[in-house]
Amino acid sequence: MAKYAFNYDSGEYEYIERDGFSIDRGEYVYNWDDSEYRREEEEEEERRREERRMWNED
Repeated sequence: MAKYAFNYDSGEYEYIERDGFSIDRGEYVYNWDDSEYRREEEEEEERRREERRMWNED
């Protein structure tokens, strides 16, 4: 699922997939703000750690 992210090369916000494919441009972009994807990954990893902690408390 693409996210609305800033493309530094174009200076515009675009829908960009996790792998850097810009839906708006129809091509891969390389200089874009992927912080929203990184934040989601960090939250998911934290959730997994918390689940492991819960299962290991028994």
